[in-house]
Amino acid sequence: MPVARVPLRRSLVLRLLATSLAIAVSAIAATAWLTFRSTDRAIRREQGQALSASTRTYDELLGYAATHPDWSGAGPLVTRLGRDLRQRVTLTGADGTPLADSAPGAPLAVAPTATVDPLHVDGSLTGRDGTGIDPRAAGPYRLPAVEADRLRALAGQVRDCLTGLDLTARVVVAPSGRPRVQVDNADPKGGAVLCTRTELILPTPTEEPLLTALATATSACLGVPGVVQTIEPTTFTALVEGEKKPARTAVDSCLLQSRRDQLEPYVAPAARLYLTSLDTGGPGPAVNLSRSNLVRIFGVTGLVLAAAIVVTVLVGSRLVRPLRALAEAAYHPDARPHRVPVSTRDEIGRLAIAFNALADRREQLEGQRQAMVSDVAHELRSPLTNIRSWLEGAQDGLVPLEPELLDLLLAEAVLLQHIIDDLRDLAAADAGSLRLHPEPAYVNDVLAQAVDAHREAAKTAEVRLEHAPRGDPQVVVDPQRLRQLLGNLLTNAIRHTPPAGTVTLRSAADHERLEITVADTGEGIAPDDLPRVFDRFWRADSSRSRETGGSGLGLSIVRRLVEAHGGTVTVASRPGAGTTFTVRLPIHPAE
Repeated sequence: MPVARVPLRRSLVLRLLATSLAIAVSAIAATAWLTFRSTDRAIRREQGQALSASTRTYDELLGYAATHPDWSGAGPLVTRLGRDLRQRVTLTGADGTPLADSAPGAPLAVAPTATVDPLHVDGSLTGRDGTGIDPRAAGPYRLPAVEADRLRALAGQVRDCLTGLDLTARVVVAPSGRPRVQVDNADPKGGAVLCTRTELILPTPTEEPLLTALATATSACLGVPGVVQTIEPTTFTALVEGEKKPARTAVDSCLLQSRRDQLEPYVAPAARLYLTSLDTGGPGPAVNLSRSNLVRIFGVTGLVLAAAIVVTVLVGSRLVRPLRALAEAAYHPDARPHRVPVSTRDEIGRLAIAFNALADRREQLEGQRQAMVSDVAHELRSPLTNIRSWLEGAQDGLVPLEPELLDLLLAEAVLLQHIIDDLRDLAAADAGSLRLHPEPAYVNDVLAQAVDAHREAAKTAEVRLEHAPRGDPQVVVDPQRLRQLLGNLLTNAIRHTPPAGTVTLRSAADHERLEITVADTGEGIAPDDLPRVFDRFWRADSSRSRETGGSGLGLSIVRRLVEAHGGTVTVASRPGAGTTFTVRLPIHPAE
């Protein structure tokens, strides 16, 4: 039978090619994704570093503006910042007038990076929430040394008091010089009230007129004279009194504007900040996907794909070659199994070894099948020939139909029935349909029945049949099948024991298994023949004499019945010293 060619769509080479292409494409896509992610991460990191540098520059310039009334002295600071950032730092007025420049003459960025105004702080750059006024813009609220020292001494006393109450406290000094005490841990018992000093929250002589003016300006902004009575000096919170109090949002808005008006003469005017790269004059593209770069990327991708295709075809062809040899051997038209050479040690090599083992097994089974057919034909031919010969003789009047002839014909028919029953049992065991009917039974009863059934045969053969039980457990077995396998063992032992010999049936049991032995004092079995005693139609006497052997199926049936019970059977023998068969069955106690 010729080997059919595998369709291309099912070819192993095509599947390997598709797999390799999928792997290559996935690898390229993953590499590209990783490259772009790495690039994007690097860009984000650079942007973060640039933002951090911009924030630091903005904060330093904002601190200068909050403590100086103009930008006239900002040149050295701008030059230092440009040198540290390696960028051009430029400050211009609102109308574009240059105020300070770290690298005059370099190209200027198109748009300003930020507006530096201490009275209108950009919270996105500083990360601070609040009023929008830089806290360093103290202006006229900067306390004289005498007032600042007095307040710091009071704050120190409060801190020491809180420390004595097991509270973690520290003194924080504002840019104006006004201190405050900050408690860093919880105060569940409210002990901090004992340490409070009202002098720390009252206006000083320097602050009092300024806060009064601020309250008047806020009231004027609200359109209700005198509505703002006082302003707390540490947090600049307005205390509103009157029957019709304005909304808190309106009060806060007017207070903020009044503070800006009050601080404006003391801070530098708003300025535009430009941060420009000295190399490119501005931020460049993050990823340069020019035409040449795209051609290079697709070129490398194509080379990778081509290499994957070539390698896959070469490897696939090498893999397919031994598979084709296996297919040729499997579909060889000859009845004799063929072997394939084992050229590799990989999975295909293992497949070749398994194929050769299967061929050996097939050849062995074929030999066994032919031998079995020959044995079955021989076993059935002899009794059928005898029956036919005697019946033809009786039909022709040559042999009278006497009781002796009928007994002979019946014995031959019984032999045929015995062979057929044995073959049926073996076929059922091979098909897995050998049924057992387990039930509680006393072991000695079953063994005694088997001995009684064969006592007459033993007497005829002048063989002494003994039963030596030890214990009598009740177990769950199939009594009929157990008697059948014991009968086969006893029949075999009696047949091979000479006159005056002995056949002994012993039994013993513990809590796990039942052990039954059938021992005879016959001629024994040669060591080379022991592995074959359970094979079908095997007999130690190769002459097939009815005087020395049965059908050759009894021991095969014994092994099958023992295995059906979940047990094992073994044989031990020495020529001239007898043979012992041992059956071991697991015990399933009766409930």
